[in-house]
Amino acid sequence: MGETSPLWAVIALPVALALLVYAAAALDAMFRMVTAGHGAPLRHAWDEPLRGTVRLLLQQRRATLASDRLLARIGVITLPVAALLAAVVIPLGTVAAAQLPVGVVWFNAMEVAVWGAVWLTGWGTNSAYALVGGYRFLAQGLAYELPHMFALITAALGAASLDLTEVAAAQHDLWFAAWMPVAFVIYLISALAMAFWGPLAHPVSGDLAGGAAVELSGVDRLVFAAGRYALLVVAAAAAVPLFLGGGEGPLLPAPVWSLLKTLAVLALLVWSAHRLPTLRMDRFVEFAWVVLIPAALVQLLVVGIVVLD
Repeated sequence: MGETSPLWAVIALPVALALLVYAAAALDAMFRMVTAGHGAPLRHAWDEPLRGTVRLLLQQRRATLASDRLLARIGVITLPVAALLAAVVIPLGTVAAAQLPVGVVWFNAMEVAVWGAVWLTGWGTNSAYALVGGYRFLAQGLAYELPHMFALITAALGAASLDLTEVAAAQHDLWFAAWMPVAFVIYLISALAMAFWGPLAHPVSGDLAGGAAVELSGVDRLVFAAGRYALLVVAAAAAVPLFLGGGEGPLLPAPVWSLLKTLAVLALLVWSAHRLPTLRMDRFVEFAWVVLIPAALVQLLVVGIVVLD
């Protein structure tokens, strides 16, 4: 069992996650405005998530013929819940809401729950496009999960621990991103796949009129969208203790450095949706198995040799 976390860490987790989800949505709006060539985007981007939330709250839910509403809503609700559960092991500075000695394993397990969430959403709405989107995400999961897992194992091996707090502490002299660059890049790619975002948003892409989320409306669409942003936030936050030294930094307190690094990674991930094209699923699967997995194994081997030397 892990150590007992202070009460402030447990309370701060959902608050920090909610604020970062709002920041992710605002960054998305800002990049969208910049890409579209709108003037003074910063003046309007930061209240766009609030206006979008109000619109969806007032929108009436709709349902397709013979849909399984229970399954669909279980899938929708699972997205933000899985993100929150994954976040409990991510340290804010040097303290996590749950100090688990197997935090890396827990994080990966909660992320896998997203597979079922997206598939249930696509299946439950009884829509052809939504179902294809759900199966696309299963294919994407089979492609990215092994490289993702190897990237996590590489960081854990470098620290000789599965505790994310100890992984961050092991980078006091040198961030893992500097001497495990391949694992870091693979992790960022798998983070996009985990949140089906940017170039890896094929499960909800326009060629399927929105894919797995096409039939969602009102509160259901709001929760689904919030869950995607939450997954993106959690993936960005996990990159900090895994590869960017956790809360290490001059002058500022460790929790502040954790948040600043998280925002930097989050901005990069959000930006990718507006500058990089969406990859076809078959091409990503081939790239993952032919390029990412061998590269991840070579990086793991190099780290293992260094650690055991």
